[in-house]
Amino acid sequence: MMKPISVGIFLFEGVEVLDFAGPFEVLSVTQFEQDWKAKPFQVATFSESGETIVARNGLKILPNDSFCSAPPFDIIVIPGGPGIENEFYNAATIQWLKERMEHVQVMASVCTGAFLLAKAGLLNGKQVTTHWASIEELQNRFPDTTVMKKVKFVDQGKIITAAGVSAGIEMSLHLVDRFYGNEMAKKTARYIEYDVDFEAKGRFVE
Repeated sequence: MMKPISVGIFLFEGVEVLDFAGPFEVLSVTQFEQDWKAKPFQVATFSESGETIVARNGLKILPNDSFCSAPPFDIIVIPGGPGIENEFYNAATIQWLKERMEHVQVMASVCTGAFLLAKAGLLNGKQVTTHWASIEELQNRFPDTTVMKKVKFVDQGKIITAAGVSAGIEMSLHLVDRFYGNEMAKKTARYIEYDVDFEAKGRFVE
């Protein structure tokens, strides 16, 4: 059995709950049919300090790790939410993303998490997306990117950006498909009772 793909999901004050909970759930419940105890993805959360954070609407979460203690991740997911503006001006967060980009297989964002990747210079020259209400702002603030409308996510290889909130679920199912195949992705979608047409035109850009 192959080594599980390690996934780290960034948490911060004011993070949008479904932005991180959607990817966490999808990737955590994905299973090998022949060995349900073996996890294809090993999912953990982290924050700058590793201390309890308060997500949007008051949900308290204790991350697994801090920036300093976080292990090397194969995939990093950056969610959005009202607290993203504070992180945008947090030099420690931006520097951490720059450094980790060199070692991950995929750096992904959900919703306005794309603003952090853009601030770190990771979206230059790429097609990206974000929440529909922030598309114009992202394009104006980062003219070197091409911000796509009316897509659930954009896969640019090492960078994947998802649209708003629930789009992180579709992006995560795409990650299952990309790393382990369409059949496993369909089974995961069926398990969480999420309707998705994997062959639908216009679902994403690559």
